[in-house]
Amino acid sequence: MKFGWILPNNWGVARPADVIDLGVRAEALGYNSVWVNHHVLNVGYVEERLGNRPYYDALTTLTWIAARTERLRLGTSVLVLPYLNPLVLAKAVATLDVLSGGRVTLGVGVGSLPAENRALGSDYATRGAYASESIRVMRELWTAPEPSFAGRFFQFDGVRFSPKPLQPGGAPILVGGGSGAALARCARLGDGWHPMDTPLPRLRDRVHELRRMWSEHGRGSQPRIVARCEFDLRDEPVADRSTPMVGCAEQLLESIAEYQQIGVSELALSTSTANVDRIRRLQEQLASHVIPPVPD
Repeated sequence: MKFGWILPNNWGVARPADVIDLGVRAEALGYNSVWVNHHVLNVGYVEERLGNRPYYDALTTLTWIAARTERLRLGTSVLVLPYLNPLVLAKAVATLDVLSGGRVTLGVGVGSLPAENRALGSDYATRGAYASESIRVMRELWTAPEPSFAGRFFQFDGVRFSPKPLQPGGAPILVGGGSGAALARCARLGDGWHPMDTPLPRLRDRVHELRRMWSEHGRGSQPRIVARCEFDLRDEPVADRSTPMVGCAEQLLESIAEYQQIGVSELALSTSTANVDRIRRLQEQLASHVIPPVPD
């Protein structure tokens, strides 16, 4: 089992350097990956949580971390594809993959905030179709010597695209979301699935359904599954800074075997708080319980 760390770029942390430092520290502690969240505007439930506090851009944050790390995988949890032009996104992701030495994993989703779609000029009703086409566009740009595409939203031919990602086939694409449509999109177009804090019984059922769809589409190897696991630290007493977060560690240790049995290859651990001190302590404690020591 591998472990990743989801950074609080979406929690209004006042100092962006603190978010970057958590990513750099994750590599030193032996985590396999770091992940960032994505929204463009503070609307809906994002506004309720942040007000006007900062929500740092996903790919910009990963670029800073890439420059200060050597082996850490760099993931998105998840990019909302209907907010983005896939040609522009393909260029940004390919560039980051080249600059980082081939370390990008692209988690993608369709979003659930109609107000954000409206503000960005995106049709909420067609977001699923747009997301699926965006994946196909990026694959074409990343792999074809002379890309061409004729779809509902995008058409192009006679163009060149560079740089190509270092990873063969481009950055691995993990489809987020637990709906039937998301699983079908994953089975047709993804390299794997990125479920979001899904209870284990439901996760087991959805993995079974995904594998059935995967087989029906004639896919070869099994889908890679990176599950997001949430720890809510907002109610931890601020005064007690020395007490280990035993409950979180025990919760993780008790569930690892079940995740492995289901077929999860990596857990991306997330904390629902802007308190960087609490995040650092949990990051270190969980690493001490589940990650072998990093050799000198």
